[in-house]
Amino acid sequence: MLANHVGALYPDNFSRVRLGMASQVNLAATGNAVATIPVTQGTAYIIRQITVANANASVATGNVAILTSNDGNASNAVSNNVVLSNVSSTTTYQDLGLASGTLTKVYTAGSLFVKVNTAVSGTVDIDVYGDVIAL
Repeated sequence: MLANHVGALYPDNFSRVRLGMASQVNLAATGNAVATIPVTQGTAYIIRQITVANANASVATGNVAILTSNDGNASNAVSNNVVLSNVSSTTTYQDLGLASGTLTKVYTAGSLFVKVNTAVSGTVDIDVYGDVIAL
């Protein structure tokens, strides 16, 4: 892709891409919508992977989930509630387990939301990967 062309802002095929990301998500307080992950690729997509990485401190006791709504409603969960036991530094990562409904659903939500169930002092980056179904 050529970065100086408008088309460079869009995926060049209907395959796996980074659908959205949130940088330096603060996990220090519990809440339903601690951070927003804007979906920047496609209007319909399948979520295949959610990765938490680049922690500025060990967040191994933190527990998070990703949802399609900002109200904390578990029926809108994209990922399971996951303890970040592997995320202890800038060089470690963990893929979140996807909720059972995620495995067969095509999503159209413009944003995803980070729910912090167990707070821990630290920040992380969260990337969502999947397949674009419709631009």
